[in-house]
Amino acid sequence: MRSFLRMTPKQVNRMFMLALAPFIGTWLFIWLFSSSPRLELDISAYVPDTSLKERSAKISRGLDQASVTVDKTVNSIEKTGRLYRQTTATMSTLLNKAEAQAVIPERIYDRRVTSKLGAPIDGVNSDRIRIQLFRINPGSYSGYAMKIKLKDPDAMKMALGNGQAGKAVTTMQAVNQHGAVAGINAGGYADGNGGRYPLSTTFIDGHYVSGFQPSFKELAFVGLNQSGQLIGGKFRNKEELDRLKPKFGATFVPVLMKNGKKKPIPEKWRTTPARAPRTVIANYKDDQLLILVTEGYDEKGGSGATLKELQDKLQHLGVKDAYNLDGGGSSSLILNGRVVNKPSDGQLRPVPTHFLFFK
Repeated sequence: MRSFLRMTPKQVNRMFMLALAPFIGTWLFIWLFSSSPRLELDISAYVPDTSLKERSAKISRGLDQASVTVDKTVNSIEKTGRLYRQTTATMSTLLNKAEAQAVIPERIYDRRVTSKLGAPIDGVNSDRIRIQLFRINPGSYSGYAMKIKLKDPDAMKMALGNGQAGKAVTTMQAVNQHGAVAGINAGGYADGNGGRYPLSTTFIDGHYVSGFQPSFKELAFVGLNQSGQLIGGKFRNKEELDRLKPKFGATFVPVLMKNGKKKPIPEKWRTTPARAPRTVIANYKDDQLLILVTEGYDEKGGSGATLKELQDKLQHLGVKDAYNLDGGGSSSLILNGRVVNKPSDGQLRPVPTHFLFFK
């Protein structure tokens, strides 16, 4: 009480204000709440946007239709895919059968040809070429037959001695120089001016070595065309030969077979020499090649085969066309790095042209 009496009026006022503050705040809140104007939302003027609702419904219907279309499209694609796979499988089966059936006649024909030659004694088989080597010995002569299937037309080429006219190398040298797996001597030649030159028309690397020369006497051109097929015969002018699209070729004498029939042998070649080592190139109707190389101990006419005997042999073997190549001491047969025949000179003779085969 004493302390209260000693307070100044200002201190007393502060004390009462603090004591009454909670009651005053409550009363003020009640008054403000009861006296504030009410806020009301007038929705009577609101009009719903029916166009938006319609657009939403239309979009919804469109989405439903799109969903149906997608389902139909997916089903159609799946059916088409199944049909495509079935069709592809069927066509693949038919193609395989057709290919298998197409090969059957070829295999039958090849077996018939091979059966006439006997069992191969050597050979080469790759994705480019198949070579089978056989012995032939009818009794009056002996030698070798080499049956060749060119799976790649570029698996056979012709080499010119050291790459230029007038030069000559042995067939073994040509095989080694060009990396071939087999080789034979090719066209005839003439010696002169210190060189050994190819006889008559010779074609290699897209050009005529010494120009085109019309076939004269019994000479005949023989080689391969751009498709790897044997071509040959007599040609009166360059245009006749160019029409066959030669890839390479050389010349000698005579033609032995044409279209499976024997051609007349010139009188001179029946007797001079009568017998000799021979090299012959021929083809079958399926374009396989056949090489015949007969043995002989010299060029005097007492050993080797006659051209008539070779014609009989070729006809028996069923060849289509056949051409006699240079023979005697020139006859050479190389396979798998060895000299197969026995050259009549006692060693291989250098010649200007060679037919080479590549693995």
